[in-house]
Amino acid sequence: MHTPVLLNEVLEYLNPQPNQNLIDATVGDGGHARAILENIAPNGKLIAVDRDVDSIVRARSNLKEFENRVIFVNDSFGNISKIMEKSGFNRIAGILFDFGMSTSQLENSGRGFSFQKDEILDMRYNAEIPITAEDILNDYGEGELFEIFKKLGEEPKSKIIVRAIVNARKKKRIRTTKELVEIIEKVLRRRGKLHPTTLIFQALRIEVNQELAEIEKALADIPKVLPSGGRAAFISFHSLEDRLIKNWARDLSKKNIIKILSKKPLTASAEELKANPKSRSAKLRAFSKI
Repeated sequence: MHTPVLLNEVLEYLNPQPNQNLIDATVGDGGHARAILENIAPNGKLIAVDRDVDSIVRARSNLKEFENRVIFVNDSFGNISKIMEKSGFNRIAGILFDFGMSTSQLENSGRGFSFQKDEILDMRYNAEIPITAEDILNDYGEGELFEIFKKLGEEPKSKIIVRAIVNARKKKRIRTTKELVEIIEKVLRRRGKLHPTTLIFQALRIEVNQELAEIEKALADIPKVLPSGGRAAFISFHSLEDRLIKNWARDLSKKNIIKILSKKPLTASAEELKANPKSRSAKLRAFSKI
């Protein structure tokens, strides 16, 4: 089972209590959900949401002993208000968002999320999403690609990479992660620990799944779905996500709609970093509804 990041911090700031109802808006493999369900026993229920149907299948299996207290929903966290309406929950004590990818998605999905495997360039969390990473790489204009890599990947060498991609696709369609990695590695060297393709893969994944737009939708819904005293916790993994949450929180706290519980984002302890190096870029911010 995968190791959930910042688990102790999530439990401290969400503070789930016996018989409360909560939402895990990005259930993944169910690591955070398991701990929440243990804390809200004996009668508390959890709505477990994920866009990726494979994640729902894994979470259902991993949480089978709690099945009478979990409602699994295969949908985007951006639809959190509708999800809550359909579930019949009229009150929740808290909601968790973990924007990281699970190890299973990276290693076993076959959808091209990792530059370390040779797979098709898909990158969709859900098969209903109309555009794949392959479509973007081969069909978008040079200017569009530059904007995606610059804005969503914050890749300083975007222009060089785009030029290499455009030249390569004139000869043949780019279809696999290996082909894309080879194109980028020809024009870009490794920078420290960062592989030259890391930020490009990030940008493509965000564009394919419209991740920032989904976060914005969810943020707009939180004041509607949380009661007074209800809590929201967000785990982000790059500056684009964290900036959205930080700016949203600043605006709503000024209006006395939410209270910021964590003045600075919480990061993994030295102990957690040693046990789970993938937690190094995780940041947690937490809030309560006033």
